[in-house]
Amino acid sequence: MGVSNLIELCIAIIILIGTIFGFLSAIGFMRLPDVYNRAHALSKSSTLGILFVLLGTFLFFLFVEGYFSIKLFLGIFFVFLTSPVSSHVICRAAYRSNVVLAPGSVQDDLKEVIEKHTRGNTCDTRDGVDLEKM
Repeated sequence: MGVSNLIELCIAIIILIGTIFGFLSAIGFMRLPDVYNRAHALSKSSTLGILFVLLGTFLFFLFVEGYFSIKLFLGIFFVFLTSPVSSHVICRAAYRSNVVLAPGSVQDDLKEVIEKHTRGNTCDTRDGVDLEKM
């Protein structure tokens, strides 16, 4: 087994790990009860899945083809940056639209913060939380 075969085997394992994360993401989407749990499962596992697949592709072109792909490198960077942020924005929009938690959910930290600030002035920022920006 030469060095080239070893590199290709490592790249194949990295891509396989990415597909496993993608599969786990699909299972999490189907099995979890509400939008918050689903968004958590999708953002974590699909981000890792896409990153591993893109990393394997990047390494393939770098070591096997001898080509440094700036597009793949930027793709890895932007997926890593935007996927968690978009998941957070979706969950926040769902919460502000009064989408209820699953019956088994036991903790709602944001509800306590909102209730605390709606009792007083809604623009009170003494605790570092501005309700208008929430």
